[in-house]
Amino acid sequence: MEKLIGRVREVAELEQIYNSGKPELVVVYGRRRVGKTFLVRSVFAERMAFSHAALSPIEFEQAQLSQNQLLAFHTSLVNHGVTDDTLPGNWIEAFDRLRKYLVKRRMTHSGRQVVFIDELPWMDVKGSGFVTALEHFWNNWASAQPDVMLIVCGSATSWISDHLLNNYGGLYGRITAEFKLSPFSLRECEDYYHSHNIAMSRYDQVQCYMAMGGIPYYLSLLKPGLSLSQNLDNLFFSRNGRLRHEFDRLFNSLFSTPEPYVKVVKLLSGKREGYTRREIAEHTKIPYGGGLSQVLKGLEVSDFVQSYLRYQGSKREVHFRLTDHFVLFHSTFVSGHPEHSETFWSDNFLLPSLNAWRGFAFESICFTHIDAIKNALGVRSVNTTHSPWRSKGSKHWQIDLVIDRADRVVNLCEMKFSNKEYEITKQYDEELRNKVAAFIEETKCRMSVHPTLVTTFGLVKNIYSGFFQNVITIDDLFD
Repeated sequence: MEKLIGRVREVAELEQIYNSGKPELVVVYGRRRVGKTFLVRSVFAERMAFSHAALSPIEFEQAQLSQNQLLAFHTSLVNHGVTDDTLPGNWIEAFDRLRKYLVKRRMTHSGRQVVFIDELPWMDVKGSGFVTALEHFWNNWASAQPDVMLIVCGSATSWISDHLLNNYGGLYGRITAEFKLSPFSLRECEDYYHSHNIAMSRYDQVQCYMAMGGIPYYLSLLKPGLSLSQNLDNLFFSRNGRLRHEFDRLFNSLFSTPEPYVKVVKLLSGKREGYTRREIAEHTKIPYGGGLSQVLKGLEVSDFVQSYLRYQGSKREVHFRLTDHFVLFHSTFVSGHPEHSETFWSDNFLLPSLNAWRGFAFESICFTHIDAIKNALGVRSVNTTHSPWRSKGSKHWQIDLVIDRADRVVNLCEMKFSNKEYEITKQYDEELRNKVAAFIEETKCRMSVHPTLVTTFGLVKNIYSGFFQNVITIDDLFD
């Protein structure tokens, strides 16, 4: 099996749980393609008593899906040695066959019995009684078996949250461990490239992250020997590109009615700072009440969007911004753009619109690597809060990232993506000074203010460069 990159903490904790000597119900969840199945199979490949992967709902009409999910589970039982060839009449019966199989297996296999059910949310077809049967299986038998370790996995994070982690029914308080897998960091992506003989400068690695995020499956599609532009053209813009239609597949697999979710992310892809709930309702025409709340919750728990408050902003003015790099890239350049040629990226990578996207995406990378920025500032162990700031004055000054530190220092961070060392001009120097002065005046700041630049290759030394007290480069983001 392919080498597992990263996930050191998760592997160690899974091994501890395996050796706990008590019944365990483990939930592994996170964004689709983030490597959940690969993690579980890498750790327990030779130690599984039973494994099953649900059928994708995209492939079937709703009327057929319930019966086909039951048939697929029955087939997995037969493949593991269950001799009953008749199809179970319902999920209660199907899980009872699993129980009988594990009891029989115990007679010839000592030690832990690992049961792995992948993409569990897909099995919960409306009216099928699946969740009730799962609760019955765990509560009435498995939870009393010290050798049983049930691992369930899912990409539909909102379903996982509602039915397992925050379930107030039969599974309330029954989850013994949960793992939410995040995308790779820049450093973990670099480790992946090295292990797969992909040669790429850190400058290009950052741009690759802007397009794909740290999603292992997407990285696995990169071909060694091709430039980043060639790889992006092959994957996103060629007629048969592997990721050309991934946007639709992604949302169709996670949400039963994907249209409102797509509307929101398309809207958010056009504005760096995002929108408030009311603004989203006005632009998308999704009802402001429960309908929009459900959509925003689903997008947030799935890590597509993030809610935040501006620095010293009103608690009623919650903003939502797009944080998934792949979704931003796809909705900006691929989805809804059938006119783009098969060499669009190679031919146009210097276009102003692409540079504007790079600025947006680089800012998002900085937010997702805030720990690396804190580490570069030497304050990783200091309690902090971080958020953007926007002036209420006539100039509407904005600061990309304010890091408010418990040691009474505030870092005012500017993010600048550049293909060379960044140079402060006289005009930009004046803008920066006015911006910082407005921040101090409006926020009544009484702490030390440290202007900070986060950029690619550092800062050109000139008569204006001394304004920044800290300069952080992409090398720091890889730490």
